[in-house]
Amino acid sequence: MEIERKYLADPSALNLADHPALQMKQGYLFTDPVLRIRQENDAFVLTVKSGGLLKREEFELSLTREQFDNMSGSVKGCFIEKTRYLIPYEPYTIELDVFHGALDGLIYAEVEFPSEEEALAFTPPSWFKKEVTEDGSFTNASLSRLTADEIEAFLQKVKTI
Repeated sequence: MEIERKYLADPSALNLADHPALQMKQGYLFTDPVLRIRQENDAFVLTVKSGGLLKREEFELSLTREQFDNMSGSVKGCFIEKTRYLIPYEPYTIELDVFHGALDGLIYAEVEFPSEEEALAFTPPSWFKKEVTEDGSFTNASLSRLTADEIEAFLQKVKTI
């Protein structure tokens, strides 16, 4: 079970170089339910996620590079590319996603929780801005299906938040 909250973020006060980072590239074979392939540095993963925003089932399976490459041709929409910084915020880890390519300028933070009660009781740090957990347009699956014009409109919307 994955239980997480998502926020737009402004990490400008942080030194991101002080935190571990993963280079990620991911694409979606299906978006309902979610079937995603992801490259995290030199690791490859197939992920299945059920519907839902705050809480959903998640299952992951390791892939080889060859399997990832073979499935890449079946990706619907565009690949999402981002750097994920892992920032301690006891007792949690903030996963800060800084997007690249067409989504350059989008930055959001996710925090995973062991229970829904902890998720609902969470007090975010001051550099978290608007919560977007319940806004499905901020899921990576949704972002991967946007056209260039829709991405531009989406990023303009984000700037006004």
